[in-house]
Amino acid sequence: MMNTPDSINLPLNLQGEIPFASRGLRLDQAVAGLFPEYSRARIQIWIKQGQLTINGKAAKTKDKVMGGEKILIAAFLPKEVSWSAEAIELNIVYEDEDLLIINKPAGLVVHPAAGNYDGTLVNALLHHHPQLAHVPRGGIVHRLDKDTTGILMVAKTLNAHTFLVNQLQKRLVSREYEAIVQGVLTSGGTIDEPIGRHPTQRKKMAVINSGRHAVTHFRILKKFAFHTYLKINLETGRTHQIRVHFAHKHFPLVGDKTYGGRLAFPKGLNENLKNELRQFPRQALHAKQLSLKHPRSGEECSWSVPLPEDMQQLLEILGEKS
Repeated sequence: MMNTPDSINLPLNLQGEIPFASRGLRLDQAVAGLFPEYSRARIQIWIKQGQLTINGKAAKTKDKVMGGEKILIAAFLPKEVSWSAEAIELNIVYEDEDLLIINKPAGLVVHPAAGNYDGTLVNALLHHHPQLAHVPRGGIVHRLDKDTTGILMVAKTLNAHTFLVNQLQKRLVSREYEAIVQGVLTSGGTIDEPIGRHPTQRKKMAVINSGRHAVTHFRILKKFAFHTYLKINLETGRTHQIRVHFAHKHFPLVGDKTYGGRLAFPKGLNENLKNELRQFPRQALHAKQLSLKHPRSGEECSWSVPLPEDMQQLLEILGEKS
């Protein structure tokens, strides 16, 4: 087993431009929107240490942005925990010297954190490719929730990591999801509502005026008597974005114990379908497709993974009993 020491500092060199939609925000808030993989606390440290500059100059955390400013982060990211390599099976969709594309199963935590220091995707990645110990966040560029399935990209080098983080910031990475929600939507559309930390339940996110800009596009794949099967595209990538947005619109995801509220059934739903829905173990959300520019060649690449068996079965049952 390989341990990655706490003392390793990982170099970062990130560039971005503050969007005009962030006008009036504090510098740390605006930069957190640019680089969502890094905490606001970490960004504040970089600002205070002069490792984050705006238009080539040092700034203060509370400075207001106008939009259009050039951000440069030249810093070192210290490891926060010791990560160990573990022989956990990976479903690898694609791999080359720069990229690793994974099909993540339900129940697998992506990144080590309090309460989950082992048994995570990062632990599995370190076993598969030990050099990921020298890439920020073990190569993880974006996350999926523990019980969300599907496609996820990993950068195998520092250069690839920087390139992909910048591509995400510029919204050049396309992420397509499929979900099953409670209730019958009449048409596709867009949800444009800011998302931030819930004001009283700190483990949850919520639509809140002080939150970060968040945009979710969706269209209907199939309607059932009391449910809707959706295709979803993310324009932004906030924590729990899809789950929070649809719960806010009163169409929570099937099986979402965090945002779905108390389990209630519409009048007329038969008992067999009620039992199936009670037993569905997770939020019905799957990351179906990922498209991006390759960090080395610049070529457009796209990968997709099939809907997992539990969601396929649920769709079959909904079709039979609607």
